Amino acid sequence: MSRLLLSTSVAVFLSAAPALAADEAPLPPQNAKKLSEILAKVEQRDGFRYVKEVDWDKDAYVVTYYTSDKAKVEITYDPVTAEPK
Repeated sequence: MSRLLLSTSVAVFLSAAPALAADEAPLPPQNAKKLSEILAKVEQRDGFRYVKEVDWDKDAYVVTYYTSDKAKVEITYDPVTAEPK
């Protein structure tokens, strides 16, 4: 009996997990540019040294990078146009 209860509990948990993840972390739109295209634009910026972090914030990519003179730069990019907001 306890084996059946455990199996049922696991099945319920696994079926609910994707729904919770989807609600908490919205995805880029279907027509979004590839993240690699956006990062290629960042790498072409004057003084670029390296990308520190990329985040998805509601409806935009937020790219944090550093320049050769150690300045921290944070830019928000539109996912569809791949242009800074």
